[in-house]
Amino acid sequence: MNDSARSEDEARAAIVAAARRTIALGINSGRAGNVSMRWHRGGGDGLLLTPSALDYDAMRIDDLVWLPVAVPAGERPGDEQPMRCDGERAPSSEWRLHRDLYAVRGDAGAVVHVHAPFATTLACLPRVHAEGIPAFHYMIAVAGGDDIRCAPYAMFGSAALSEAARAALQGRRACLLAQHGLVALGGTLDAALELAVEVESLARIYWQALQLGEPARLDTAAMAQVHARFARYRPDPVGPGGA
Repeated sequence: MNDSARSEDEARAAIVAAARRTIALGINSGRAGNVSMRWHRGGGDGLLLTPSALDYDAMRIDDLVWLPVAVPAGERPGDEQPMRCDGERAPSSEWRLHRDLYAVRGDAGAVVHVHAPFATTLACLPRVHAEGIPAFHYMIAVAGGDDIRCAPYAMFGSAALSEAARAALQGRRACLLAQHGLVALGGTLDAALELAVEVESLARIYWQALQLGEPARLDTAAMAQVHARFARYRPDPVGPGGA
């Protein structure tokens, strides 16, 4: 959502900085992942998104692409490029994922998608496909529920991936993507990036615990207490959402 004190150039600069931070934080490598921010233009809901296949160090604010959130008439699920966009470069191949999430998550002001190594490792395991990352640690609640779900595999950039992510994010702020990575939502860009880092940290700890045996799990009552305390001490501009 637009900040009245922030110009579009400032918003673009914040997105570029966040994209570069994903590399510095170790939750992305090379040209992987994509970052966006909800950005209205002329009264229409839209988003600013990183471009396709451009090294983050070389990225400049003019390389970002603006898309409307509303699906243009005539667009088909199999289209590889959006029918409407504004920018000199092609948008990220995951433009549909970002756009579709904003369409159903009015509480989301930013989306961060990364190929974080531990989250991606777990997202390749059948047990994680089936049950996600369970409540082995109370901080699982930071993603909005009693587990961190894993969306089933679908081709990157596809409508099927977008639909799978929307389903996995129902009642959640973050999810894994099978054989792919993770996606996190936030009310602000900083919040979305912080959540992506937290999910990767949880994925690393869970992976480490699995090397030693089967981690114990917190029950529903214990997690309910965590959620209640988080509501008081860790308010998030993004609620669990309906997706």
